Parts: sequence; structure tokens; C-alpha cells
Amino acid sequence: MRHIHSPIPEPGADSPSRRGLSGREAAQRLRAEGPNALPELDRRTALRIVADVVREPMFALLLGAGVLYLLIGSRGEALVLFAFASFSVAIAIIQEGRSERVLEALRDLTSPRALVIRDGEQMRIPGRDVVRGDLLALAEGDRVPADALLISGDDVQADESLLTGESVPVRKRASLAPPAAEAVPGGDDLPLVFSGTLIVTGGGLAVVTATGARSEIGKIGYAVTRIKPEPPRLQVQTRGFVTGFAIVGLSLSAIAVLLYGLLRGAWLQGLLGGIALGMSMLPEEFPLVLTVFMVMGAWRLSRSQVLTRRPAAIETLGAATVLCTDKTGTLTRNLMSVEWLERDAQCTAAVGADASRVSGGPRALHSSLRELLATSVLASRPEAVDPMDRALARLAREVDGSAGGAELVRGYPWLPELPALVQVWRRADGVLAAAAKGAPEAIATLCRLDAAAAQSMRARVEELARRGMRVLAVASAALESDAAPERARDLPLRFEGLIGFVDPLREGIPTAVRECRSAGIRVVMITGDHPVTARAIAAQAGIEHENVMTGTELASLDDQSLLQRAASVSVFARITPEQKLRIVSALKASGEVVAMTGDGVNDAPALRSAHIGIAMGQRGTDVAREASSLVLLDDDFNSIVRAVRLGRRIYDNLVKAVGYILAIHLPIAGLALLPIALGRPLVLTPMLIAILELIIDPLCSVVLEAERDERDVMTRPPRDPDSALLSRPLLVTGFLQGGLAILAVCGVFLYAALRGLPAEEVRSMGFLTLVCANYALILANRSFSASPLAILTRPNPSLWISVAAAGGALAAIFLIPQVRGFLHLGPLRGGQLLLCIATAAVLLGALELVKLAVPRAATR
Repeated sequence: MRHIHSPIPEPGADSPSRRGLSGREAAQRLRAEGPNALPELDRRTALRIVADVVREPMFALLLGAGVLYLLIGSRGEALVLFAFASFSVAIAIIQEGRSERVLEALRDLTSPRALVIRDGEQMRIPGRDVVRGDLLALAEGDRVPADALLISGDDVQADESLLTGESVPVRKRASLAPPAAEAVPGGDDLPLVFSGTLIVTGGGLAVVTATGARSEIGKIGYAVTRIKPEPPRLQVQTRGFVTGFAIVGLSLSAIAVLLYGLLRGAWLQGLLGGIALGMSMLPEEFPLVLTVFMVMGAWRLSRSQVLTRRPAAIETLGAATVLCTDKTGTLTRNLMSVEWLERDAQCTAAVGADASRVSGGPRALHSSLRELLATSVLASRPEAVDPMDRALARLAREVDGSAGGAELVRGYPWLPELPALVQVWRRADGVLAAAAKGAPEAIATLCRLDAAAAQSMRARVEELARRGMRVLAVASAALESDAAPERARDLPLRFEGLIGFVDPLREGIPTAVRECRSAGIRVVMITGDHPVTARAIAAQAGIEHENVMTGTELASLDDQSLLQRAASVSVFARITPEQKLRIVSALKASGEVVAMTGDGVNDAPALRSAHIGIAMGQRGTDVAREASSLVLLDDDFNSIVRAVRLGRRIYDNLVKAVGYILAIHLPIAGLALLPIALGRPLVLTPMLIAILELIIDPLCSVVLEAERDERDVMTRPPRDPDSALLSRPLLVTGFLQGGLAILAVCGVFLYAALRGLPAEEVRSMGFLTLVCANYALILANRSFSASPLAILTRPNPSLWISVAAAGGALAAIFLIPQVRGFLHLGPLRGGQLLLCIATAAVLLGALELVKLAVPRAATR
């Protein structure tokens, strides 16, 4: 911690004493106003997670089915259903609990500490214990713990990029009185420092004016809590699907009761048959499928360093049509680097993020450019915190452009009217040398350039700015006297050249943008930077940059006009946090499915409002992470592409599972209804239905969830966001597949019944054919486009494990007389067994023909 020599103001009505608050005063204010902490967004305790999961209608229906089994005395079936419900809830609790624990760890890691003066002594305290009125001692490199009024300071500059998106520091001017008008972050010469920002140069004393939710960062956090995230569309569609399916099941049950009662007069037997049919039609697979698919998707993403806070958001990401991304810290590394060195028009060098781009190696720089770099380092603070000073020091070490052995004699303050840093050094030979760097217009003034030279400099600066660079000018002077003048203006400075800085792109950004474009996703950059810089960065990233809209232009548009313009603009510059939220809202209103990435506090409201909020885990703030649905733990932008691919794969496989569930329930209903209509004994008893569910549930959840990507998963446009999960092509395909399965299963049943076989053998043949038909359906639904040979050879260990398990269970059922008798089944001879298997094989061939007849791409 560096010593602060700035004077402390005397006590007054509106100023603190030089001793700061007393410990007792601080404790009283902490109790009265609460800790200096941000609003906590949707903290999900274990009880809340349980309540959210259990009160879903899908889970309630699953539990209700179990209760129905208990009422009719089928405890085995009831236990199976309850086990499914408990398993699904347990998975959701474990996954979401793990996510919350990871976020808590991130929150602890980013909690700052503060140096305050209390009772006349400096002490280091947790940032949450800072109170209004505390006297903060700030120095280079400190994170400001609360909003405060800078009452004294020496050349203070702050990095406010977390609040503004601008990576260039802003200067601060001390004042004993707050500004007359309400001040916002980002402007130069304000006496206010804001919570969460970083002091990059200088130091001083500041009086805390606002803490917690009352600070600027806290107000953004509060705004986030007021934004209600939209429920996942898949969840809404599934609820309607389950309700409709339940109504169909109850209707068929009622028909079965009426048929049995009217045709045979056995109303009690008809009621039992209707209950059995209703149980066979209950769609308990749907909540299990949705939960397993989302949770397994979250698990797969976690293996790629992507934390899923809301698992259902994975599916929505697969439907995203627009990806809104911040520039600073998301597309770029939020780390300045030297891009350009220029002594004059004939002596230039494009350096880049490191010196390796210099032709011939870093030491091949022209000697005059090495001198320019050495001078710029002398015009930097010895212990650099400013990102541009750090970039210069880093490059100087690579090219050996630093001037060693010099001793700092004097530094001149950074003045608002003369934004340049000027320092005087004593070289090893004893000669005094001055070095200056700063805004080009300030250096032009210090060097007393004539009009022609100043205009030439401005032209070069504008040219470099159009290439996305932040430009500083450098000057130097050798002093003849042994003492430095009192004013920097009195130095005989000579213009040395220009240095261009860039905030470089993260690795892999252009590739990730191209992949998004191939997947039909429009990438929109929203930044607080200058339009020229924004356009240059967009061009480097491969983002469409013909149309650029500024914050000033956006502010002049009403919501309807913005909605129309947002459809054709992919770069927004000089944007405030409130305007980010307007942009996201306009895109949503136009029917887009919006994903928003970001890491700063200023991104949080838009992250919360977007369909999918994606925060950075390492560089991101608490507010951004809490507002998001996904957190990139490694801050790798390419992880977004993997998440999009996984989201599309999940939805594809979910469509396959839904189609399979629809198809398999038709032969189950047919085999339950046909014996009633013909006056035959029931084929599907409650126990056999329970065994079928043991086969169906793993197939439609675990097996289909594990299916590989379709070939066109990242080359097709996003699906229509308004399309229903149960689309018309899917319904047609499902009914065709189910109809063919009914013909196969009921055909075997009628063959056995007409031959006069005993009821137990008829039941055995019908049940075995139904199980084999079930596997024919699962094989046909493994892929939308794979050939018949491919569906048998595509790797999926879960499928073959399921086949082996079902085969073993069937062998035990039919080969062990006690088990066969308990289930009211009869023995099967070789010919009967072969007929059941052959019927399923023929069914599989017919199902493949259906895939050719119906365009399955329309189901996705």
C-alpha cells in the first residue's frame, strides 16, 4: 500500500474528520443500513428447489398415477412410479444445488476488502462491512468497495469498464462537494468513484456516499431483480402436451368401460379394464424425459466448463436466432496491447499483441522506434496499473526498449486541460531527460507544433482510430539545467511519434462467429466504445458491420422505430446499460430468440431479460453471473458454440423421444382395447403394464438422450421459435408408426386368438410382440436421416445395454415357470417365438419406409 500525502479536510458539516468514523458509529450504521452487499438474485435453497420441481404439473401427474395404482392395490406399479418421481426430483436437486455451490464459491473469490480510516487509524476490513460516511484510503490497484466522493487525490484515474463497457480509464478531480447534477459513471473530471471500479493511477481519500443496493452497481442489481425471466418455451409446450395426452387417455378409458358394460353387461370387469387402459395411457414418461434430457445436458456442458444454472435454458439456446455480445471482456480480452509504433510516415511498425509480428523478430525494430518505445516507458508510472502503461512495459521487455538505470526526479500532474503524463528522469550519465505521453492534442500543445504539423498529426491519429486503435502521442526533451521547471509547459519537449493500442480479440472469436453464422445465428455486438472502434472490432471478429447505430441515435427512436431498425443493425456503439436492455427487448418483440453474453455489471439487466443469459465465470461480476442462465467457467467464447450444438442435439433427441412415446402408446392402447371389444380376457394386466414402463422409460429417456448429433445440426437454420414441440409432421409420423405397430401387435393377437390358443399363450404372444415392436420403434426413431444399416451400427452403448437387459428379463419371465405363472403368461414354443420376432422385423422395415415418405426435417 503506498503512502498517501494528500491533505485530509478539516471537520465540517459535510466532511468527515481526519479520524474517520468511530468504531461505534460504523457499527450503528451497519446495523441500521445493512451490509455493503449486492442484491441477491433468486438464491435457490434446497427447499425452494424441491418446491419448484414438485409443483410442476408433470410431476404432479406422475405422482397422481402412483396414487391411482395404490388405490387399486397394485403396490409394485405404484412403487415404480414413485421411484421415477423421486429419482427425477433428486437429479434436479443435485444438479441445481451443485450449480449454486459453484456460484457461491465464485462469489467468495470476488468479494473485495477495503482500507478505511476509523478512529484515526487505517484498517483493512471486509468490503461488506463498509458503511456510509467511512473514509476510504484508495491507491493504485485498489478495487473501490462503495460509491464515494473523492475529497483529495493525486492524479486519480479509474477503470470503470464494469459499469460502462469502456476499457479506457477516466480521470477524477477531487472536490469537497458532490456535483450539482446527478452523475453517471464514465465521464472525466467527476469527483465520484464507484463501487466495483478499479483505481489504475494515483490515490487519495474518499468519503463513502452509498453502499449495497444504493450504489450504482447495486441499482443495476436491483433492476435485474425486477426483470422476470420468461419460462422456457419447451416447458410451456410440454405442459400442454401432457394435459392433452391425459385427456385422450381418460377418454379411451371411458370408451372401454362403456363398450365392456354395454356389450357384455359386466360393468365391474369393464371398470377394471378401463382403469388398466387409463394406466397404460398415462404419460408419465414426459416429465421423466424432460428432466433427464435437461439434467444430462447440464452434465454434458459441465464437462466443457459451462455451468448451467437453469437446465431448460440449454434447449432454448439451441433455438437462438440472435446472439448479443458485449465487446469489452467478451469479444476482446479487456487487456490493452501495443498495435502500432510510428516515428514518422517512413518509420512505422505493426507490432500486434506481441513483438513476434515484427519482421525479423522483436530486436529488428528500427532504432528510432526502439527509442520511441523507451521514451513511452519513461512517460509511464514506475509501477504500472494503467492497462496502456502495462502494455508498453510488456512490449519494452520483449524488445529491450526500456531505459535502465534512470532515477525518477519529478512527475507533473495529469491536468484536465492538458491530459498528458510528464516525468523527468536522471539518466546514468547524470543528464536530466523529460518524457511525456498523452492525448495527441495535449502533446501537440506541449511541443508547440505549428498548424501544419498539428494537422498532419491529427490526420494520422484519425487514420489509426479508423483501424480501431486508441492513440497516444510521445515527446521527449534533454534538459541543459540540473533542475526541472515548475510547469510541464516550460519543458522543451520535442514530438517523438505515435503509439496505437488495441484491446485484442480473444482467440477463436472469428471462428466462433463463423460457426454461429453457419447455424443461422446473427451475432450482434453491443458496446460503449466509439463507433469507429466498434466497427473495426466487428470487422476483425467477422460480424456484419455495414450498419452501426450509436446510443445517441438510439435514444432518439421510439420503441416501434427501434424494433424496425434493430432487425438490420449488428453493431451498436456508445450504448448505455439501459439502452442494452431496450435493444434486447426490441429483438424479443420482433420474434427473435435472444441469447446475451457479458461479464460486466452493465450487462446484467440485458442478461436477465434475454431468453438466454450467458455470463463469464472468471472475469464476470456477481450480478452478471446471478442474472444468467449459463456461466462460462473458462470464459471461452467457443463454449457458446458447443452449447448451441448441444442445445440443438437435445431438442432433436427430445423430438425423437416424443415421437416414440406417441407411437408406442398406440399399440398399447390397441392391445388393451381390442380384447374388450371382442369380449376376450385382458391381454395387458396392470403388472404387465408396469413391466412395459420399465422398458419404455429408459428407452425414451436415457437411450434416446444419448443419441449422437444429426449430420446437419450446425448447418441448418434455427427452428421456428413459435413451432410446437408436437408439430403436424411429428403427429403424422407418430400416428403412422403407431398405426403400423397396432397392425403388427394386434395381428399376432388375432392370429393367436383365432387359432383357439389358451388365454395365457395369447397373452404371451401379444406381450412379446409388443416388446419387440417397442424396439423396432426405438430403432426407427434413433435418427431422422440415417439409413437402415446405420441405425443398427450407430454407436450408443445405452441402447444395447437396454436390449441385453430386456432380453435377460424376458428370458427369466418365460423360462421360469413361477414367474410366468405369477404374471398369468403361458409358455411359448419356437414357432410362436419366431413369429413374434419376425413380425417386429417386418415392422422395422415398414417404419423405415415411413421415414422416407414423411419429411422428418419438418419435425425439428
